Amino acid sequence: MRDEGTGPALRADHRALVGLSAALGLGIPEGVARRLAEAAEHAAPSAVEETILQSYLFVGFPGALNALLAWRKLRPEHAPRIEGSDPARWAARGERVCQVVYGTAYDGLRHNVASLHPDVDLWMLTEGYGKVIGRPGLELAVRELCIVAILAVQHAPRQLHSHLRGALQAGAEPGGVEEALHEALAEAVSADASAVEVFRSTADQIWSRVRARHEARSDPLHDSNAGQD
Repeated sequence: MRDEGTGPALRADHRALVGLSAALGLGIPEGVARRLAEAAEHAAPSAVEETILQSYLFVGFPGALNALLAWRKLRPEHAPRIEGSDPARWAARGERVCQVVYGTAYDGLRHNVASLHPDVDLWMLTEGYGKVIGRPGLELAVRELCIVAILAVQHAPRQLHSHLRGALQAGAEPGGVEEALHEALAEAVSADASAVEVFRSTADQIWSRVRARHEARSDPLHDSNAGQD
């Protein structure tokens, strides 16, 4: 946990995008509208749109389209289309981005997903990481924080663990990851406090393990003592 009095670890615009992502994950129209209004105040319109666009990987096209419809009522003009979205390059870009997010767990991820179905492995790289998460327009660390928020409110502990690690791997500060997680859980509590308390404990436990391992790897003594156990 962060020490009290140290101030927020998340910038106001990133916090707004994280909160919006949590609302998108919950799929409650009133919550999405409230968080869109907050995002419109604190974040660049292009960043808000990228946050909505990437959410379709987790909430489906209906959720993303409904969010875009609500967003257009606030901002009628959409951001310019991002150039360089060449489908032929998505697989290679997806491999690069996925390797950043998963680090040493990348090969195991590919094996596990391919064992479920080889097409899902291809879709994960090409569609998920290549076409969407690897897009320009929003830095990878912020995308990962937003994904953490969605997964936290969707009660997906396995995937949450991966993307908590992924946010750190992409360069997010531990304090920022923790604040993103708690911002998401606060949004879930505002929707239904009784439904989230058990998962709050689970999410905190997952984060504690991820952070401890991250801090151990970042400790110079960890490398010098490697192999001595």
